[in-house]
Amino acid sequence: MTFFSVVIPLYNKADYIENTIKSILDQTFTDYEIIVINDGSTDNSVEKVQGFNDSRIQLYNQKNQGASIARNLGIEKAKNNYIAFLDADDLWMPNHLETLKILIQNFPNAGIFASRYELVFSNGKNYIPKFKGIPIDFEGIIPDYFESSLTYPVATSSSIAIPKDIFKETGYFKPEISSGQDVDMWIRIASKYPVALSNKVTASYLHYIENSLSKTPILEKRLKDFNDYKQQEESNPSLKKYLDIYRIEYALQYKIAGDNNKSKELFKNILKENISFKTKILYLLPRSLLLFLLKIKKLLRKNGLNFSIYQ
Repeated sequence: MTFFSVVIPLYNKADYIENTIKSILDQTFTDYEIIVINDGSTDNSVEKVQGFNDSRIQLYNQKNQGASIARNLGIEKAKNNYIAFLDADDLWMPNHLETLKILIQNFPNAGIFASRYELVFSNGKNYIPKFKGIPIDFEGIIPDYFESSLTYPVATSSSIAIPKDIFKETGYFKPEISSGQDVDMWIRIASKYPVALSNKVTASYLHYIENSLSKTPILEKRLKDFNDYKQQEESNPSLKKYLDIYRIEYALQYKIAGDNNKSKELFKNILKENISFKTKILYLLPRSLLLFLLKIKKLLRKNGLNFSIYQ
């Protein structure tokens, strides 16, 4: 038995999957298996994976059912107790698994083990997110996961490892959620278990790559049901604030998409002190102006500049 099971959900990432797998094979810590779940790709992604001659790589095929079911199958196939997730278009630095292994040894009771990560933009610039209240040299158990994740998430789908046994208690990724299923999972785990964070940056998120879901209008997405967290957020102000950031994001998206009913329903459930004055004013702007600001945001993001309209 090896130490890590690396799970990669794969759907039409032929231009990236080779580099993603190479970044695993270049790891300084080599005690792992790689489980690639092909989620019904229609390009030559599978051929790219099959081009590697390494016994540690296992490829499973399923019809297109989404990232949740692909990740769940990967978890089921995993032979090891620590599941390291990696999206098919992201990259690891050579010390990623070694860093997570040390974190596991030092903080064995955590439910999520996270390294730090960088965002890489199309112009070659990169940005290392800062977590609220967490010094850049901090390593250990995060005092308040939800408070620290208000600006940027501590856990991402390419920078963490989770003990397989955790999923038996919290449940697997929810197939009924098409957008934000990973965030839902981190919420469920972080609500019950400590989260350990490394001070090393070991994962690269290619921020300029848009998948098919990111281009999908919000009216066609299946979002997480905020009612699932109602009892928890009533007793956890940090979780409430964390969820309210998502509520205002979705409320603005629904308003831009023309669904004022869903937008107003989300907005009325936000604790108003949890969002900035700027965001409140923004929400009151006409739809046409919001559409213009959204175009500006996308342009700035493409060029490696940050423009948050939520905080």
